[in-house]
Amino acid sequence: MTTPILQIDAFTSQPFAGNPAAVCILNGQVDRDWMQRVAREMNLSETAFLRQQEQGYELRWFTPSVEVDLCGHATLASAHALWELGHLRSDETARFHTRSGLLTAERRGDWIELDFPATPPVETAAPNGLLAAIGVSPAYVGRSRFDYIVEVENERIVRDARPDFAALRGVETRGVIVTSRSSTPERDFVSRFFAPASGVDEDPVTGSAHCCLTPFWSARLKKDALVAHQISARGGVLKVRVDGTRVRLSGQAVTVLRGQLLA
Repeated sequence: MTTPILQIDAFTSQPFAGNPAAVCILNGQVDRDWMQRVAREMNLSETAFLRQQEQGYELRWFTPSVEVDLCGHATLASAHALWELGHLRSDETARFHTRSGLLTAERRGDWIELDFPATPPVETAAPNGLLAAIGVSPAYVGRSRFDYIVEVENERIVRDARPDFAALRGVETRGVIVTSRSSTPERDFVSRFFAPASGVDEDPVTGSAHCCLTPFWSARLKKDALVAHQISARGGVLKVRVDGTRVRLSGQAVTVLRGQLLA
C-alpha cells in the first residue's frame, strides 16, 4: 500500500523559502517507529503525520531524531495539504488532535491562521553554558514551556549570531530563541531559533517559538497584533496576535513536491 506524502514550504508564498515540512497522509494506524524512520528519511526539520478521525485529524510531528509536542510550520503545511487535496472544503476549519491539545487552522484569503496555546516566558537565570554557546550578551533571558528565549540589543546581533552547536546540545532544552526588535518599520520583531538537541541546528521558521515570542513582544511593545520576521537563511514572515491564553499565527504556504511512499 502506498502513502501520499507532500513537501510544503510554510510561512512563505514563494517556493524554496520559509520552512519546508513533509506531510504524510496516513491510510490507517501505523507504528511510531515507522513514522520516525520516515522523518529520518525526509531529513527535514519536521515531518507531519495525519490520520483522519471522526472529529478532525490526529496530527503528530517528528524531527529526524525525536517526536515533538508542538510544531507550527508543519501544522500550517498540514492544513494547506488538506485543503489543496480536497480532503477539506476551502471554507472548512482544519481540526487537529495533538499532544498539545486541539489546534485549528482557518483560511483567511491567501493566509492560513493557526490557533495555538500561548507559552509566555518567565524570566530566569541563564543555565550554565547557554550564553557562551550562543555568543551573545543578553538584555533578557526567559524560559517558556519548551525553550529558552534570549533578547538582545538589536537585529544585527541576531543576524550575526554564530552558535557553537556542539556546546548548545549540552543545554537541557528543546531549543533557544534569540530575538530583538526589528530594525525596519514593516516588522515588529525578529528572531532565530536553534535546536541542536532536537536534531535541528537552526530551524528556518518556527511557528511554535512564536507562541512564546508573541506574548513576550506584545507586552513589550504594548500591542496585540504584530508582524514577525524569522531571519534565517531561508527566512519567513508571520502575522501574530495575542488572543487571551491563545495566540493566532498566520502564514502562507506553497507545495513544492507530491509523491507516494512505497515502503
